[in-house]
Amino acid sequence: MSVLKRIAASPAFMDIAGWLGAGYLRLVWYTSRPTLEPATLYDELQTPAIIAMWHGQHFMMPFARRGDLRAKVLISRHRDGELNARAARHLGIDTIRGSGASNGEFMRKGGAVAFSEMLTALKDGYNIALTADVPKVARVAGLGVVKLAQYSGRPIYPAAMATSRRIELDNWDRTAINLPFSRVALVASDPIFVAADADDAALEAARQKVENALNRVTARAYQIVDRKGGPTP
Repeated sequence: MSVLKRIAASPAFMDIAGWLGAGYLRLVWYTSRPTLEPATLYDELQTPAIIAMWHGQHFMMPFARRGDLRAKVLISRHRDGELNARAARHLGIDTIRGSGASNGEFMRKGGAVAFSEMLTALKDGYNIALTADVPKVARVAGLGVVKLAQYSGRPIYPAAMATSRRIELDNWDRTAINLPFSRVALVASDPIFVAADADDAALEAARQKVENALNRVTARAYQIVDRKGGPTP
């Protein structure tokens, strides 16, 4: 490993980078004008809740937390995940480390331990935020978020945040780099519940419902900030 790579992988560098990342996101938030839809979301929110979002559209989500709402976010154990985790902690969001997998690596990626930690956090009154995509497959919801709702009895709120000024990367998750001095929209769907005794067909129906809702709220968030139809999610 080269000297530069060793420096970049060091805890000190990661913490500085996370602090800078958090500071940049604060700049975006505090120089932008937010819109909430529905306007009564926080009055009607059934907590603790499971907040689902698409990967690559998640950077501004820490600012969805209001008042005394406690939250934890699921972040992968990958090096990029470490940077995200440190930025989240600088923004006052606790983290759970691990991720799902579509190729049999669930245990290696910490998925089972993370799932247990999320169940405990929900039981303790924390809201849980996580990306719903199947790893490396954009805009396809996995069963993980549905299983979490089934085992916890808590509702899923598909949600999206978008900014009018952004850089959209040409990568697998269509990452949006949010820019300052924007219009910001936070859009959430109605809650989705999953029965404890849901069979495979019911779980698949719930998964599809989450996926469809995420596509709707994402399209709506872009419609608000762009003042037009917005991109196809």
